[in-house]
Amino acid sequence: MARRLEGRLVVASHNPGKLREMRELLAPFSVEAVSAGELNLPEPDEIGTTFAENAALKARAAAVATGLPAFADDSGLCVAALDGAPGIFSARWAGPAKDFAAAIGRIERELALRGALDDAQRRAHFVSALVVAWPDGHEELFEGRVFGTLVFPARGDRGFGYDPIFRPDGHAATFGEMTSAEKHSLSHRAQAFALLKQALLD
Repeated sequence: MARRLEGRLVVASHNPGKLREMRELLAPFSVEAVSAGELNLPEPDEIGTTFAENAALKARAAAVATGLPAFADDSGLCVAALDGAPGIFSARWAGPAKDFAAAIGRIERELALRGALDDAQRRAHFVSALVVAWPDGHEELFEGRVFGTLVFPARGDRGFGYDPIFRPDGHAATFGEMTSAEKHSLSHRAQAFALLKQALLD
């Protein structure tokens, strides 16, 4: 049975863009979000083979370290023509410097090498796995996905990561061109958060 989430919550992320989105999503509720980075928690090695496993690793580590419920997201971009890559390695493709412009360039090059040049060949989806873990070991998992097409060159300077090359189905703008409110109405993370909200916050 799901538990109600309230009080202090650790957002187990050192990614400022992801943290900003999480705080915006949590803002309407009686939850005080503090980040793993602000608490100087180490980043656990993401050794899972799925988004859900990696989210659980991060949430579990933060809950154990702080004695508070912890909330972690593992998300990434899966490109059909690249056999699902970068997938769970989405952040690692950007390297230690978090250079997503370089990662975007790599995706564009690899698509070209495979002859994936038109919209039909540049299908992709974002996945978000959200896990809430409590210090006693209880965990809840929520997943969301959004499908779309990759566009080059990148468009827009909003969002973060691969947002400027991802145009969700049914929209002309990329995530990088959308306002926070527009993105929160349809993103993978927003979908997963909607399930979390229904189960743990409402």
